[in-house]
Amino acid sequence: MSISFSAFKRRLLLGTMAVALAVPLSAPLATTVRAADFKFAGPLDAYTLDPHAVSNTLIFAVLANVYEPLVRRNAEQKIEAALATEWKQVDGTTWEFTLRQGVKFSNGNLFNADDVIFSLTRGQAGGIKANLNSISSVEKVDDYKVRFKTRAVNPILPNQLTNWLIMDKEWAEANNATAPGAANNATETFANRNAMGTGPYVIKERDPGVKTVFATNPGWWDKKTGNVDNATFFVIANPSTRVSALISGEVDMIDGVPPQDAERIEADPKLHMQAGPDLRTIYLQPDLARDNLIFGSEKTKNPFRELKVRQAMELAIDTGAIQKRVMRNFSVPVGLPIGKEVNGFDAALGAPVKPDVDKAKALMKEAGYENGFSVTLDCTNDRFMNDEATCLAVAASLARINVKVEPRAQPTAKWATQVNPPEYNTSFSMLGYSPNTYDAHIFLTSIAATRDPKTGLGAFNIGGYSNPEVDKLIDAIGKETDQAKRTGMITDAFKLIKADVGFIPLHQLNILWGVKDNVTVVQPADLAYPLRYFTVK
Repeated sequence: MSISFSAFKRRLLLGTMAVALAVPLSAPLATTVRAADFKFAGPLDAYTLDPHAVSNTLIFAVLANVYEPLVRRNAEQKIEAALATEWKQVDGTTWEFTLRQGVKFSNGNLFNADDVIFSLTRGQAGGIKANLNSISSVEKVDDYKVRFKTRAVNPILPNQLTNWLIMDKEWAEANNATAPGAANNATETFANRNAMGTGPYVIKERDPGVKTVFATNPGWWDKKTGNVDNATFFVIANPSTRVSALISGEVDMIDGVPPQDAERIEADPKLHMQAGPDLRTIYLQPDLARDNLIFGSEKTKNPFRELKVRQAMELAIDTGAIQKRVMRNFSVPVGLPIGKEVNGFDAALGAPVKPDVDKAKALMKEAGYENGFSVTLDCTNDRFMNDEATCLAVAASLARINVKVEPRAQPTAKWATQVNPPEYNTSFSMLGYSPNTYDAHIFLTSIAATRDPKTGLGAFNIGGYSNPEVDKLIDAIGKETDQAKRTGMITDAFKLIKADVGFIPLHQLNILWGVKDNVTVVQPADLAYPLRYFTVK
């Protein structure tokens, strides 16, 4: 099913967007036609090629063309076999995976159980450890069978493995890359700039921050349904330049179309807009871990630790105005830091908070901050649609209650080095998260759980939010096999999180691609670029 740009926009304006994630916006062709070259551009680069360094949607989007998981999502976003051909839950805490035989990494090395065990050890030592937290150990049954032991009953382990990409143990050892790079990209290893996977493409050329060139992996075990033989991904940070590159024919597709340029692209007879729901939700997170503001006026106390201050801030921000004036209706305000399509989203809890400046001012006075305070808001200027403009709009809203926000908008690579673990070097951040499992539990374990460096829980809990009752629910959710009970516990966890105002949700984004009419693409809600499905006529 495909959706025209104009029809999609009408749905947004009416507030009735309902595109099922299980249906791709453009179905892949059943047969492959002539091999073709494909050029596309986006606003920023994957700042590392290390698949275990950081849980980052863009990095996964690029690397999923080169590396592969045990299980993957198909064009309809349903789980299917990849490097594993079958799997079963042997008992409550044991999952057995049968591995695909005859698969080779693009350097010719055979894929086997040793690579799986190596990739688990490496992944659990890196920035994706929270994604793998439920696994306590792995046992090699034979060269093509492994058994995972989970820390507790885990009914959704396969869903949690779709972005766990498998590396070649021998290649990593030969290139001194057995340890993962740091999440803030502060370390330099061979795997940062080089990749060796089993996937449909290899990286032929890499110029960080400029371009990445993909070429077909002739030894891939599967078959593409598209016809892209070679693909070049260009990093074009400037939105106007990116749109011009599409209109002039320099590229076949662009990601991150500015909302204000969408109608211009749709009006071009050779182009069309590809618009769909994005799993990613944008939210604000104040620093609750420190006793003072490291970037703000309060050097002896932390106003964010006052619940009434956080409540006032949430009430002061008009997400509806941001939707209309900044996002031009290409976002959906939400009251939870997860999107509507994520399993566990509760419609009642997820309703956006109605702004009430008078009540917000009263809360600030009750908290002892009638005269406000100043703080730096750390934002990106190239990561999300209109991210810097959203940052400025937030600052304007909070000024109404005397919270003087100084936006610090930076390129993602610089921003990530500052705010990501282990430093968490920020007092107030605008963040975004896309749960690749399409399930709320990964948000809870990665972002809402109390930080625990040993287990990886809360690794990307940038503000240091902590509630022991939420932690207990997170643990229980991971064990629960009854789906109704599990959903109820997710709702209970978000009730607590919402009451704590540890996160201030802004909106769920839409994905906006500009595409040539002779190109057919699949646009997953998890922001991936699955080149194996793309066709150029």
